[in-house]
Amino acid sequence: MRILLISSSYNSLTQRAHVELTDAGHEVSIELAISPEHMISAVELFKPDLIIAPMLTKAIPKHIWSRYVCLIVHPGIMGDRGPSALDWAIMERPAEWGVTLLQAVEEMDAGDIWATHTFPMRDGSKGSIYRREVSNAAMACIHEALEKFQDPAFKPRPLDYSQPDVLGRERPLTTQLDRYLDWSADTETVLRRIWSADGSPGVLEIFGQDAVYLYGAHRESQLRGEPGQILGQRDGAICIATGDGAVWITHAKQRINGRKGIKLPAATVLMEHLVDVPYLPVTDNGNPDHQTWQEIRYHEADEVGYLHFDFYNGAMGTEQCHRLRRAYTYARSRPTKVIVLCGGEDFWSNGIHLNEIEAARIPAEEAWANIQAINDLVLEILSTDSHWVISSLGTNAGAGGVTLAMAADEVICREGVVLNPHYRTMGELYGSEYWTYLWPRRVGTEKAQALWRDAMPVSGAQALDMGMIDQVGPAALGEFNTAIREHASTLAKTSDLRQRLASKARQLHQDQMTKPLSEYRREELQQMWQNFFGADRQFHKARYDFVYKAKAQETPIRLASHRSPNYENTQTSSNVVSLAQAKA
Repeated sequence: MRILLISSSYNSLTQRAHVELTDAGHEVSIELAISPEHMISAVELFKPDLIIAPMLTKAIPKHIWSRYVCLIVHPGIMGDRGPSALDWAIMERPAEWGVTLLQAVEEMDAGDIWATHTFPMRDGSKGSIYRREVSNAAMACIHEALEKFQDPAFKPRPLDYSQPDVLGRERPLTTQLDRYLDWSADTETVLRRIWSADGSPGVLEIFGQDAVYLYGAHRESQLRGEPGQILGQRDGAICIATGDGAVWITHAKQRINGRKGIKLPAATVLMEHLVDVPYLPVTDNGNPDHQTWQEIRYHEADEVGYLHFDFYNGAMGTEQCHRLRRAYTYARSRPTKVIVLCGGEDFWSNGIHLNEIEAARIPAEEAWANIQAINDLVLEILSTDSHWVISSLGTNAGAGGVTLAMAADEVICREGVVLNPHYRTMGELYGSEYWTYLWPRRVGTEKAQALWRDAMPVSGAQALDMGMIDQVGPAALGEFNTAIREHASTLAKTSDLRQRLASKARQLHQDQMTKPLSEYRREELQQMWQNFFGADRQFHKARYDFVYKAKAQETPIRLASHRSPNYENTQTSSNVVSLAQAKA
């Protein structure tokens, strides 16, 4: 089946729909919803059998939905309408929530229902719930709808508020007033207000004369103070007292009239307000016994060391890379047999920190320091001969984060995770992290070059098929984590573990004799130097556009196969007439 995905951005859900539908054997092309004209021309070129909108902020033109079946993913239970459905659900915390797949009609979110799936509502930020529960439910709806679409007898269900199972309602767009922070309120209320706006638009708050948006809220169960008082700081985050406790805020963005701000660590944005605020360290090698915020933590069980690194949006700045490397060397020093690299709860890793690079006084120098720091971390993992190392990818990874995972002896990916093992879309960035050694080692030289050149996401199934990863684990995150623990514990007790370690040490030695790792690094960094300091400014422009969320002017050809100069589609869908015919 030919399926056109129309989406406002190539976000995580659109990427997942793209790779899963491709895995299912469908011909898939993507068009960004830049304008009605772009959408109409895409349909005329591709002549799809079906149109699916995984994430849409603009209406599909009537010229399209009146002639084609267009299914809209709406994060909300049946009857829930409006662009802020998920925001309201996070603030109000119903026991159950869900996703509904609607057919596009004139009125937004009022079309016939093709599928709906619900899930227990958990505590978490908007981005976290969207990437996990909403994504899973949306894909379940899409797969169900594809089966129904091929059933001539199927008729979608009209939206009828008189039915007892239609529990949703139309909700207005949330405003900053709806999210107003009263720091004397209980911690739960404060958290939900901030979570509902994370990662966009953030919750507006005033500190002295500074207006900033807040992001990344976490509970703190021990610290207390006057509501609104900044109690402490740690690794770029600040802790603020509430009516019955405190919360950690990891990131903030200045509101600057007429100019855009950059989302950065809260302590960086609010530096002038932290002169007398104490630094409250925690050890990266420990696992706290109370609720608090901690980017890096380590714990052990059954001769296995588990290293978690929960960096906001998966971005790893220079100092974060240094700290993670120190935590990893500590894990290597322990009398365990297996180390599991767990990543974070919402992202495993996305490589270097583009926001911090953009905000630096000399961005090229910060980029250079950042890539050196993550390279040092990768080398530490690569050269480990004392432990068997497992990368446990329960969440998405991209760019240098994928390469970081591939430095381990074994890579296990949760079903539903999307990997973006490429750099080139960031202004023809060459990439480092020893990828020119690690990728060919797993997938071969030809496939490694194709991954870099094509710059496309891959599913766990695709990654397994090409040898990029070793296993695909259960789709449910809890089941996946349990499976990882059981696998790691079994490995630690395996009688041939010593032979495995000896074998990988011999292989690394042989590889070093053929071509030293230092030479791979030197060659990669020679290219990166040109990206950062050379006359070609593509990386700097692409980074600026990424950081400041510049709107796309066109859909990249790598996504929109229907716009490729070599694309020819002489077929006419059996389900529709072409738009050109209809308008004639």
